[in-house]
Amino acid sequence: MERRGTKRGAEKTEVADPRNKFPSPALSLPTDPTLYSGPFPFYRRPSQLGCFSLDAQRQYHGDARALRYYSPPPTNGPGPDFDLRDGYPDRYQPRDEEIHEGLDHLLRWLLEHRGKLEGGPGWLAGAIVTWRGHLTKLLTTPYERQEGWQLAASRFQGTLYLSEVETPAARAQRLARPPLLRELMYMGYKFEQYMCADKPGGSPDPSGEVNTNVAFCSVLRSRLGNHPLLFSGEVDCMDPQASSTQPPACYVELKTSKEMHSLGQWRSFYRHKLLKWWAQSFLPGVPNVVAGFRNPEGVVCSLKTFPTMEMFEYVRNDRDGWNPSVCMNFCAAFLGFAQSTVIQDDPRLVHLFSWEPGGAVTVSVHQDAPYAFLPTWYVEAMTQDLPSPPKTPSPKD
Repeated sequence: MERRGTKRGAEKTEVADPRNKFPSPALSLPTDPTLYSGPFPFYRRPSQLGCFSLDAQRQYHGDARALRYYSPPPTNGPGPDFDLRDGYPDRYQPRDEEIHEGLDHLLRWLLEHRGKLEGGPGWLAGAIVTWRGHLTKLLTTPYERQEGWQLAASRFQGTLYLSEVETPAARAQRLARPPLLRELMYMGYKFEQYMCADKPGGSPDPSGEVNTNVAFCSVLRSRLGNHPLLFSGEVDCMDPQASSTQPPACYVELKTSKEMHSLGQWRSFYRHKLLKWWAQSFLPGVPNVVAGFRNPEGVVCSLKTFPTMEMFEYVRNDRDGWNPSVCMNFCAAFLGFAQSTVIQDDPRLVHLFSWEPGGAVTVSVHQDAPYAFLPTWYVEAMTQDLPSPPKTPSPKD
């Protein structure tokens, strides 16, 4: 267990350009789960501020055109029998992962709606803006044993922006991704095709192309402790039969996993995979995860719904399980660490937070390329003193 003042925690903060006088931040943040086992922190129920879509060419549209509708097979019929290998690789158009989009799509939405944000024009200046996936990685950090991460942070007009940086290890892993893993990634998207329709009440059409450029994203407002959050995350589908049609309560997350045949396999599933499913769905307030369990031939033979708020029950009595309070307390601690570290308001100045399993979160400071991530078009547009459009109502809790 590493506390401040251990050898690792005492490492010097690396400064890329010694000619610049940067404030000296705290040197590191420990990640040991025992340090974060207090009561569950305050988390404001997420409310949706808006949405946007990305089309088959990955072009941005400020509407819900890419939203799909949950359409599961009838419960009283035979098993699902979904062949997740069907169409691979002939009807598969994967997104180009060499293109690093950063926060660009979310920033475009923000630019279009900055004068209409719930909370008034000053609210954004105190907020943290990021992707839901980045927050998910923070939530799972105290229990993660394999994959490290890097988060770039810049403060601009008071707002703290967080954008993930691909680590050298992650890049090497991606470039050397084995064929089986590529096929497994396809299967997850193929499952969505079997479970979703283009219209409410419609039927799924699994004969088409699987194009992972297409995405529907929800933009949400929340607060963790005293940290206001504005974040966006991809949504698989909405359930037209949900008890509440108000997003995010009507959204459904779709997942696949291999069939389990022993108590040990289920225990490992609950400890590891279910933690990531919980973190990903709890943050945006998605109430249910529907999992398709596939056999070794890649055919989904059964479906199971995991209500997000009940996932912890599977590990509550497991001494090697995870605890939601630890996840959220660590995330709140990291956001406080980042807020107190990134003092200078400068879109070209980047504090790079780095973490590897077993260690503490450390910081290095950089100016401009290659880590600066706020695009010039965004900085210039936000800097122009344009009159704000009138405030329009947005979803309340």
